[in-house]
Amino acid sequence: MNRYDNPVVEKTPQNKPYWKGKSYPNIPPSESDVYVITNVGDRLDLLAFQYYSDTTLWWVIAMANNNSTKGLMYPEPGTQLRIPTNLNAVLALFNNFNLAR
Repeated sequence: MNRYDNPVVEKTPQNKPYWKGKSYPNIPPSESDVYVITNVGDRLDLLAFQYYSDTTLWWVIAMANNNSTKGLMYPEPGTQLRIPTNLNAVLALFNNFNLAR
């Protein structure tokens, strides 16, 4: 499952279709989370592949570290990032968050 699955198309009051964006939940810290210090060349998608075997899950790391990544795909070298390890719980939060909208 990734954030690009099952896009939602809605219509404006003028009946024009548009893609409804996804929303992302806050990811609470867990005792099982892994912490890494970034090096030169680290990218969120590459870290997602390393830990989740899926580059499209970069947003999980971004949301868990939204103050540290500053919206960038390339975190500054030496930045400590939290890598959530309970991916099923994070994806369930994401799904519930977007189904409720």
